[in-house]
Amino acid sequence: MAHQPAATNYEIAQVCLLAGKIMLENGGETYRVEDTMTRVAEAFGIPNSHSFVTPTGIIFSIDGPEQTTRLIRISSRSTDLRKVTVVNAISRKISQGELSPTAAYQELEALSADTRRYPAWLQALAAAIASGCFLIMFQGTWSDFFPAFIAGGAGTISLTFFHRLVPIKFFAEFLASLIIGLIAYLTVKTGLGHNLDKIIIGSVMPLVPGLLITNAVRDLMAGHFVSGVSKGAEAFLTAFAIGAGIAFVLTFYPGKGF
Repeated sequence: MAHQPAATNYEIAQVCLLAGKIMLENGGETYRVEDTMTRVAEAFGIPNSHSFVTPTGIIFSIDGPEQTTRLIRISSRSTDLRKVTVVNAISRKISQGELSPTAAYQELEALSADTRRYPAWLQALAAAIASGCFLIMFQGTWSDFFPAFIAGGAGTISLTFFHRLVPIKFFAEFLASLIIGLIAYLTVKTGLGHNLDKIIIGSVMPLVPGLLITNAVRDLMAGHFVSGVSKGAEAFLTAFAIGAGIAFVLTFYPGKGF
């Protein structure tokens, strides 16, 4: 078997950065991203690496005679925990010596290019069912299950549509919650629904940034104040957008005006 040349610090840094980028873009916690990058570097024989991760960027540095420092920008974030799991699996294979830097980078590149998602109709159906179940969980009545089902599904479809139309998350979430409020109001006004509050609460739950809030609290508790505060601010903006959309509708509802 031919002897393979040793990987350079640049190649190792490329692998670490790509692994961190995939995790951060798909809902991975800051501390987990930093830990994974450090473990990958150690597995490739680099014990003196440093990483600084924020929700919008990653800085990775390797000390030594061939000092290497790289910065990568994170422009978009979503939630795909399958990719986070796959990166963890690749990291374990690297730690066990089963992958070279070149092979690891190729696997990570293929994972990064994988655009498979659940179809929009399935996401909307799941959100609709979840909305109805949330309504029951918040002590709503079964007669309001179908209105929450409709409003929750329409809200998810609207969020996807408006985010593609205007790539600003705040406005997409505001308009989606506005549509949820309108549908909830119309179902109550026509007699299809009965309890407006419960219908709205159940329908907006799929839009609530639960994972983002959890990660923000976890980062703050771990001492990652920059990422924790920034994630908390992002979660606050999402909550504000949802609340503003619903409040706009309730302003014109005779029974719930301000």
